[in-house]
Amino acid sequence: MRAVIQRVHEAKVIINGGTYSQIKKGILIFLSIEDADNDQDIEWLAGKICRLRIFDDKAGAMNLSVKETSGEILIISQFTLHASTKKGNRPSYIKASKPDFALPMYKKFIGAVKYCVDGEIKTGKFGVEMKIHLVNDGPVTIIIDTKSKE
Repeated sequence: MRAVIQRVHEAKVIINGGTYSQIKKGILIFLSIEDADNDQDIEWLAGKICRLRIFDDKAGAMNLSVKETSGEILIISQFTLHASTKKGNRPSYIKASKPDFALPMYKKFIGAVKYCVDGEIKTGKFGVEMKIHLVNDGPVTIIIDTKSKE
C-alpha cells in the first residue's frame, strides 16, 4: 500500500459538479493498493497514520497526532500512486490492484482508520472521476509505502 498524507486546513471531494464529502482541519489520505497487500499492511498503515505526529502543539512543535487534535480525515482511493515511469513516457499502472481486490482492501483500510480515531471518516467514491480541492497546511506532505516502511 502507498499513501500520501497531507495535513490540510480543509479539503473536499467534488463529483459531477457537487460536493460529495468535505473536512475541515485534519488529514487527507490518498491511498493506492497493490495485489501483494494484506491485512497486516492495512493495520500497520492505519496505525502509523493515526499516530503520526504532524500537528503543532502549543509550543509550535509537531508533536500531536490527528487523534490528539480531533482532526478530521478524508480518504481517497488513488491507483495512480503505483505508477511506474521506468520505461517511456506513459506511466504503467500494472502494480495497482484491480477493483475486485482493491475495493474490499480500501473498505478494510477505512474501517481500520475508524477504529483508531474518534472522529468520523469521510471518503471519496471508489472508481469514479473526482475533483479534490484542498488547502494544504504547512505544507506538510508525507509518503508512506508499506513495502519499504521508511
